[in-house]
Amino acid sequence: MDNTFTAEPCVSSDGKVVAFVASVRNQSVQCSITRDALERHFWLPAGANQARVLKAFADGHQRITAAVERRMLKKTGAPIVLSAADFADR
Repeated sequence: MDNTFTAEPCVSSDGKVVAFVASVRNQSVQCSITRDALERHFWLPAGANQARVLKAFADGHQRITAAVERRMLKKTGAPIVLSAADFADR
């Protein structure tokens, strides 16, 4: 499977989300992941600077991509906002 982030991720101006574009199975979709999700499930320290937020995002690339894939199976084409609930134990 060819799964990639097609644009550099960026932290929103308010610091509450990381926005990115994912390409999964030849379909691109606008995505974001909340800072809360990164803090709860990707070891991002509270109050971390933008560089650390992006490192936590990069370190969680595989799990984030898997969550995007699951959401795309439910509803294709719609923007995806990943929250802590998307990574909670099932």
